[in-house]
Amino acid sequence: MQFKHPEILYFLFLLVIPILVHLFQLRRFKKEYFTNVKILKELSIQTRKSSKLKKWLLLATRLLLLAFVIIAFAQPFFTAKDSKNASNELYIILDNSYSMQAKGQKGELLKRAVEDLLEHAPENQNLSLLTNSENFWNTDIKSIQKELQNLKYSATAFNLESILNQIKARKSAFGKDVVIITDAVGLEAKQLSSINKDLNTLFVVPKAEQKNNISIDSVYINQTLDNFYEISVKLTTYGDNLKEIPIGLYNKEKLVAKTLVKLESKNKTMNFTIPKEDFNGYFSISDNGLDYDNQLYFSISKPKKKNLISIGKTEKSNFLSRIYTSDEFEYKNFPIENLDYNNLEKQDAIVLNELKEIPQALQTTLKSFVEKGGNLVVIPATESSLTNLNSFLSNIANMEFGAVSTSEKMITKIHFNHPLFQPVFEKKITNFQYPNTKSAFTISSATPAILSYQDQSSFLTAKSNGISTVYVFAAALNKTNSNFQNSPLIVPTFYNMAQNDQKTGVVAMKIGENNPFIVDVELAKDEILEVKNTSKATGEKFIPVQQILNNKVKMTFNDFSKEAGNYGVFNQNKLIKNISFNYSRTEGNIDNSNIDALSNYKIVESIESVFDTLKFDRQDTSIWKWFVFLTLLFLVLEILIQKFVK
Repeated sequence: MQFKHPEILYFLFLLVIPILVHLFQLRRFKKEYFTNVKILKELSIQTRKSSKLKKWLLLATRLLLLAFVIIAFAQPFFTAKDSKNASNELYIILDNSYSMQAKGQKGELLKRAVEDLLEHAPENQNLSLLTNSENFWNTDIKSIQKELQNLKYSATAFNLESILNQIKARKSAFGKDVVIITDAVGLEAKQLSSINKDLNTLFVVPKAEQKNNISIDSVYINQTLDNFYEISVKLTTYGDNLKEIPIGLYNKEKLVAKTLVKLESKNKTMNFTIPKEDFNGYFSISDNGLDYDNQLYFSISKPKKKNLISIGKTEKSNFLSRIYTSDEFEYKNFPIENLDYNNLEKQDAIVLNELKEIPQALQTTLKSFVEKGGNLVVIPATESSLTNLNSFLSNIANMEFGAVSTSEKMITKIHFNHPLFQPVFEKKITNFQYPNTKSAFTISSATPAILSYQDQSSFLTAKSNGISTVYVFAAALNKTNSNFQNSPLIVPTFYNMAQNDQKTGVVAMKIGENNPFIVDVELAKDEILEVKNTSKATGEKFIPVQQILNNKVKMTFNDFSKEAGNYGVFNQNKLIKNISFNYSRTEGNIDNSNIDALSNYKIVESIESVFDTLKFDRQDTSIWKWFVFLTLLFLVLEILIQKFVK
């Protein structure tokens, strides 16, 4: 037992006063002589004994009464079992990722967590509350009530490590209580390793009742026809409730197609045919799971003729003119001697076809060309200088050529999942007419091969920077060295290498990704591009980070976009290009709750229990009221002794 005011206990010396008073009241009896009657003597003895007992009882009662009064004023208490953390600062981490949109016993997990915080958090409790998207430092629950009630779901996944680093960065002389409210979906052990022992960490893990969910994962052009695109949409099912669901295709809010999808397996791909023109719409489904992944927005631009040149001897480039036909390409070949460098920046793709030497000026121009969004194809000559070639490739694609191998090798392996061949093959093939080369360089590259030889070495590889790609062959493709020109692979390979998804493919960007985006537009110095949400009348708009590159503009969106939808890139009020943004699909698997990883941490049943635990474990047990009660009890006891004890 401890005392808040121990100095008051000095007043216990006052207990001497009742004792002194009691001693002064003790008087000797005066002898009175009566008739020698025995009964009178006995009465006298009894009276003396009774009076003496009463005085001792009154003394004890008064001593205890005074002692209890003094002790009550000293305010005794029992120390709390967790008193060392009583002054801790409180930090609440609230997961507002889209997996918290799942339904629990009392509604959506996030909304229910907010209600519990507003209901059970003490109004005068100083705290800091952090979410995926917003932070509220040094406040109280009443001050942020409106913000919490309007809290939106975050487009970024829950990253515990990042939020904890923000808490650790705030220096304080006090300890820290960290209450983490999350469904633990996608929670990795690496994130948990960032929890220090210095942090008193409590987890509240709300659980979803409905674990089934269907997500629209991706959309791509499966096949390009003369006047139509065949686009494919991929659905993923989580859980065991496989059933038919409706799926609709919309173009600018107008329903284009609708059908029922029967989900026989976890993954399902559906094909739709749309006109070969500008398309700015979305796919939509309806299920009982999460809502955020039921729409996938995408944009397709009407194809335009692509500008493409090859640099090399004309007789070695004839096969390219048969691939890059005039209905889709503006194609020309230039020998290195007749090349106009000023014309390079206007191209969509450039093919270096068996150049023995790449001049330094051309290397510099091509590096700038790739950085500005142009695709580059490098076909080496058998006589190419390794020093010259490696100087160029190491700088532009982080690749390196090794010595020439003069043994004949067959090209036997296709990387079917590479974007170059993804829309080409409906299924994997194992027996095709293997093309071969008589001599080839070895390629050292960190990226996997697109086409490989039988010895697993690379025949064709690529390096992408997000807005353009550098494709590199290991061997010359002239008919003397290879029969690749006669292979069925040559047309889709070179055709797709001239394409750029940002210009001709599906544009369905993920919110939060920092991949740059190139727009073909010439801006004056005082002009700037703006991105607006065109799918809503009052949709968001923002100005992205942008860099003018001659007749192009390179944009980086970072986390400017907060809401999925169809957007447009505008120069003042003129629409330049349609683009689309979507939420990342990492939250779709509600059953991916990694609660087992929390076995070494304290898990509290509810938010209410958190505050109860902190209160009772940290609060001293005050007992001064008991001493006041005992004081009153002995006061009543003294009155009773005075009245009934003779």
